[in-house]
Amino acid sequence: MRRVLALGVILLFSLGCAGFAQQLSGSWDLDIDIDPQQTSFSDSLGVYSLLKVNYSIGDWTFGSSTVLDENGWQDQDFSTTGLLGAFTLTAAVDFNPDATFGSLVTTMSTSFAGALVGVQFRLEGDDTFLTLTASGSANSVNVSISADFGDDDATCDFPFSDVLISVGFPFCCAEISSSLSIDCDGFDYVAFSASGIVVPTLPWLSIGAQLRYTMQTKSVTLSPTFDFGTVTCIDFYVTVASSGNLTLLESISIDGIKLSCDVGTVTFTGISYWGESNPGRLAGTDYWEVYTIETNDDGCCGPFSFDVSVYFLDGGIRLFDVALFEANLEIEISAQFEFSMGLEIDVQDGATTLWTLGFEISW
Repeated sequence: MRRVLALGVILLFSLGCAGFAQQLSGSWDLDIDIDPQQTSFSDSLGVYSLLKVNYSIGDWTFGSSTVLDENGWQDQDFSTTGLLGAFTLTAAVDFNPDATFGSLVTTMSTSFAGALVGVQFRLEGDDTFLTLTASGSANSVNVSISADFGDDDATCDFPFSDVLISVGFPFCCAEISSSLSIDCDGFDYVAFSASGIVVPTLPWLSIGAQLRYTMQTKSVTLSPTFDFGTVTCIDFYVTVASSGNLTLLESISIDGIKLSCDVGTVTFTGISYWGESNPGRLAGTDYWEVYTIETNDDGCCGPFSFDVSVYFLDGGIRLFDVALFEANLEIEISAQFEFSMGLEIDVQDGATTLWTLGFEISW
């Protein structure tokens, strides 16, 4: 009897496998940072690990994401995506490893009579939120509706929050978008917007305009968009200052220059920046100039790619004001395994500041 039962279980499992395509996939991304300037070994190591595992069966995929670093387990997420009849369903749960719940987000959507209808439920801490959406198009008119329920009051309820109705349509020579907002106090505002309004005598300038009505006020807002032409191998960083709701263009200044060109399978890039808004500094750095050499095609060098950058500091103490070297390389050992390494040398202070080793495994 037991043998018959076991054989039946095996048969059912085999039929299930034959009837539903199953796949187990994922990736493991590991980065190890080594700081040679630290006095202790433990302080010199930085670790980041991201493990993703996905199990797919039929139209459903179940996923897990785990993040660890040198301090331990940092984040854990689970997700689900699938089809249930005409409905598309998703769910994502976030947990904090210190035994606390982060959030739960679920969505459901379907097409009905030419319109896309959706529902989103969110549970964050002690608060719950519900959003109902619908959108569709008829000829050149686009309509979308969003109704929100829930508030941040540490209570699991669904009080009405607001509803936003948006309509887009062509009018004369412009594309108009309108929005109507209604909240718990009733009418909030109605706004009409247009973008890409061209100024004939200033081809590099286009204007967006919004007319907004409330119960007590009416306002017009103009916002500029600047386009100084197609970027060639030489490009300029240009800043335009304006004031008075775009009623006055005060100045146009050139803050930097960029040279970029391809030499075979390698790209050379040089950037110099002296802008007044962030004087003598490239975005996010303390340096005003950088030269970079890097590969420009994934297939140019087979499984190997690299980039090398030299940064310059205004008033540096080294030759030609050279202050920092950065180098990165990636080697694809196989289709499932990739090795990467990065090196950062601060020659201004005379130290190797960072050495990074990375491994990425996928299956």
